[in-house]
Amino acid sequence: MRAADIADDLTDVLVTEEQIHEKLRELAQQVAVDYEGKDLVLVGVLKGAIMVMSDFIRALPILVPLDFMAVSSYGASTKSSGVVQIRKDLDTDIHDKHVLIVEDIIDSGLTLSWLLENFASRGAASVEVLALLRKPEAAKVEIDCRYVGFDIPNDFVVGYGLDYNESYRNLRDVAVLAPHVYS
Repeated sequence: MRAADIADDLTDVLVTEEQIHEKLRELAQQVAVDYEGKDLVLVGVLKGAIMVMSDFIRALPILVPLDFMAVSSYGASTKSSGVVQIRKDLDTDIHDKHVLIVEDIIDSGLTLSWLLENFASRGAASVEVLALLRKPEAAKVEIDCRYVGFDIPNDFVVGYGLDYNESYRNLRDVAVLAPHVYS
């Protein structure tokens, strides 16, 4: 589904599918260089990162295992509560491995900050972050994000895995959700 198909639900398209794919190819090339010869594991944060992870790993020119973790701090809200709930833990032992967390978006940074601490406590050799989107104005904690696709305004966005109440994930573009949809 494209943004034009649901234009009444959206106010602005921030990033198109084509721009996303181009950026993920660039980031994949950089990650391949940065992690050459290292024991790298990609960890996607469900559910939002599924699209990013899928397209990113296909763009990577190296073989790399992946795993997923499901955590939540949103529920049905449009704002992070900051209280992290683990819904699915890793299946992979990350001790002595280089972990690259693949995220759809860095909003407040609270959930990601918790993940970074959690993975460090599990003995990862290193933990870095790749985020398709980042909202600098929404940050409540500082996150050192090594790979960023796009900085976006502090609006509620949907698409490319990002949802509102489990809808809009299949939108191919990233767009601002109109307030009348969630008010």
